[in-house]
Amino acid sequence: MKSVKRKLLSGTIATVLGAVSLSASAAEGDWLARFGFADVSPNDGSSGVVADDAIGVDSGSSLYVNGVYMLRENIGIELLAALPFSHDVTLDGVGKIAEVDHLPPTLSVTRHFNVESNVRPYVGAGINYTTFMDEKAVAVVDSIKLDDSWGLAAQAGVDVDINDKWFFNASVRYIDIDTTAKTNLGNIDVDIDPWVYSLGVGVRFP
Repeated sequence: MKSVKRKLLSGTIATVLGAVSLSASAAEGDWLARFGFADVSPNDGSSGVVADDAIGVDSGSSLYVNGVYMLRENIGIELLAALPFSHDVTLDGVGKIAEVDHLPPTLSVTRHFNVESNVRPYVGAGINYTTFMDEKAVAVVDSIKLDDSWGLAAQAGVDVDINDKWFFNASVRYIDIDTTAKTNLGNIDVDIDPWVYSLGVGVRFP
């Protein structure tokens, strides 16, 4: 399953990079800034000193911001940042065993469509770095520490104009986040692999 997931994400990246090489549009040089609310919904799994998939990671919400530099009128480079997302870590049959925060900065290449329209869908792919912090053991384990993660990311979204500068934004991302939870009972490999849903507004700077 892991190899299939990585092939799909790699294929998305190849498609976006192919769009860069095929595009004949002139460079624009615009900046886009988006900000709003995001929800991280893990598609979790686990293995290690507990039964397979016994560890769960609850959803978490926070505020996000991203900046896009338009290399061409339909190709951009995007950096995603956010305030920390907080999650409960659970164990089947027990409930919450830990709390953890994370930050998921993501750098992507984005391909924009219908660039002259008031409604502009886009797709993107890139690299995510997730760092974990403020881990707190609550039950069963006395200590817990999560390794940072590197992984691929893919997204789709749409910008809808409010006026000539401001626009609404909605997007969905899939991020490959794998970590090892180091506890006093032993190590547990955790696949978080969340869907990230976001709603916000944006502004265009020429």
